[in-house]
Amino acid sequence: MGNSNLSRAKSAKNDEFYTQYADIQKEINAYLEYDKDVFRDKTILLPCDDPEWSNFTKFFAQNFENFGLKKLISTSYAIDSKYKQYGQLDLYENPDFIKKNPNYDFSKDHKKGKIFTLTRRNKRVDYNDLEWKYLEGDGDFRSDEVKKLRDEADFIITNPPFSLFREFIAWLFEAEQKKFLVIGNMNAITYKEVFSLIKDNKLWLGATGFSTDMVFAVPKGTEVKQSDKEKAERLGYKGDFTRLGNSCWFSNIDHGRRHKPLELMTMADNIKFNKKIKSCRYPKYDNYDAIEVCLTNGIPSDYDGVMGVPISFLDKYCPEQFEIIGMESSAGYDRNIVGLDLLVKGDARPSIQGKTTYARIFIKSKQ
Repeated sequence: MGNSNLSRAKSAKNDEFYTQYADIQKEINAYLEYDKDVFRDKTILLPCDDPEWSNFTKFFAQNFENFGLKKLISTSYAIDSKYKQYGQLDLYENPDFIKKNPNYDFSKDHKKGKIFTLTRRNKRVDYNDLEWKYLEGDGDFRSDEVKKLRDEADFIITNPPFSLFREFIAWLFEAEQKKFLVIGNMNAITYKEVFSLIKDNKLWLGATGFSTDMVFAVPKGTEVKQSDKEKAERLGYKGDFTRLGNSCWFSNIDHGRRHKPLELMTMADNIKFNKKIKSCRYPKYDNYDAIEVCLTNGIPSDYDGVMGVPISFLDKYCPEQFEIIGMESSAGYDRNIVGLDLLVKGDARPSIQGKTTYARIFIKSKQ
């Protein structure tokens, strides 16, 4: 393998994070608590999910009957295409699997993606009833073959490669009226394409909060920071695991946490009792008519103007309580995000006493 291929292999491994079963269960339960029939008689597509790796496939296959699913579709990406030569052994190459599965074809196995399906057939079904065959192509979600499966599905649920998150979100919205639940980096909020969807109430954060650590399995040999490895171990995951503190769920499936309004104090009470607010006292921006609110729980209940709040506000955002006006970013974020028409001329960003602020979302109370 040449140096360029080695580099791509390393990059691919560093982009593969396998979600834990418990995290999937916790998130999905929040949607079921809000609507117990949310998945009933629906088709779910898992477009980036090898069953030999993916807990998404295991979870939905094992709960096929409980959720009343109509059909489950899971597609995997070809091994050669994802540069897995230095990754873990493909489960479906083990001798026992080959003996039991007449579909196995060594000449296709590293070149073609696979499709796994589970369909109701007037009997109870579970993970062991998954049927599979090779796709015509390599299983890339952008292929016409997988797009056709997307168009057939009611729900699309997965953990896509973080490096392709923008493309994946665009791919979701190419198809009309699809419900989805995906994992991404928290900083994706600052992407122009993502924030515009949040502002228009077409996409929101999932039920699991920002402050919740998520642990992911990684292919053997993946570089993992020692601190993240140790954090994963403290959470009970020892071995090829990492902890990602900046990951979160993105969805357009409703859940109850999203409609829970923040309990707020008045501006005077925040200045009196909130130590951090007391030290900053709601300064005004030099170049925009809004006040700076340095933390979400310091939003005043009695202010009816525009407020600049941290992006972590979205973790507590209730659309019945606040209107999102726009967003502006500081250095290190996507410079193309301009949610406010009058904000940003050249390289200027909202500032207080000449100092540039951190990335801020601008909101206004509806109440």
